[in-house]
Amino acid sequence: MDDPVVIEARRLADERLFPEALHTDAAERVPGHLLGALADAGLFGLVGPPEHGGLGLALGAGAFSDVVEVLASGCLTTTFVWVQHHGALHALATSDNVALARAWLPDLCTGRRRAGLALSGSRPGPDPLRARPAPGGWRLEGCVPWMTGWGLVDAVLTTARTDDQRVLSAWVEPLANGTLEATPQRLLAANASCTVELAFGSHFVPNERTVALAPYVPPPPHDAGGRSNGSFALGVARRACQLLGPSPLDAELHARRRQLDGADDEHLAAARAAAVELSLRASAALITGQGSRSIVHGAHAQRLAREALFLLVFGSRPAIKQALLGSLLGSLPRT
Repeated sequence: MDDPVVIEARRLADERLFPEALHTDAAERVPGHLLGALADAGLFGLVGPPEHGGLGLALGAGAFSDVVEVLASGCLTTTFVWVQHHGALHALATSDNVALARAWLPDLCTGRRRAGLALSGSRPGPDPLRARPAPGGWRLEGCVPWMTGWGLVDAVLTTARTDDQRVLSAWVEPLANGTLEATPQRLLAANASCTVELAFGSHFVPNERTVALAPYVPPPPHDAGGRSNGSFALGVARRACQLLGPSPLDAELHARRRQLDGADDEHLAAARAAAVELSLRASAALITGQGSRSIVHGAHAQRLAREALFLLVFGSRPAIKQALLGSLLGSLPRT
């Protein structure tokens, strides 16, 4: 973790995010100055093309995953909003819609404008959001149960399934109106992420805002949703270990990080499950060690424990759920 961008992320996590993490946890939305601090440090353009001001890092690997971990150790809520920007940024940077990319990428890379995700069409099973052709574009009908950053972002990368089993990726303006409505989702943790359910009522998206249109490919049974999602759990465990003081959990944190880094596609789900399980035990150990003072609202220990519970289901997949249940129910040994 000696990459300069990781060092800068660590400084921000310790000096800006963590000191305000309890305030952010209780707030209605992530404070704008925290997102501004990440932008000022150049952290909104990690996966952006260098020609547009980005750093060109690989999404979900190497230094990117390390940055996710250290920022999550400062404040999971802020990192949760920030990381989804990069999924949208990457999609636009690799889009054939050159005009749309040129219009947005410079501001996305600097953080002057931010983006979120409303991914539905790429998920397995029936899609609750459908896209149907309309003159000059597409009509979106249905809902997306989870969209993070409502009111904090300037665009939402939205995926929907077409009747002929293709996936439309569209650049949607996040404004509530007669065809797009947002209902807040009250969350146990990371509530200030402004996560909502989006309802689309024949919402029109012009062709000029199409990011991609590709055949739907069901994810494999071992799908684990990407390496960097495991970094959220490492971040929570990392902070719990720091607050707890030296313990055998420190060595396990390093082991879980190595497991995630070394996992191939078929073993990534088990690695992600092991990281989440560690965050649960580390936060529980912190609460136990600190005693009754750890469960008041002004304590970091209870916040970290709630965040660990949140990560049991965040970005989950059937293979991760199966591995987690096996570990929590005692049917699978820890490695």
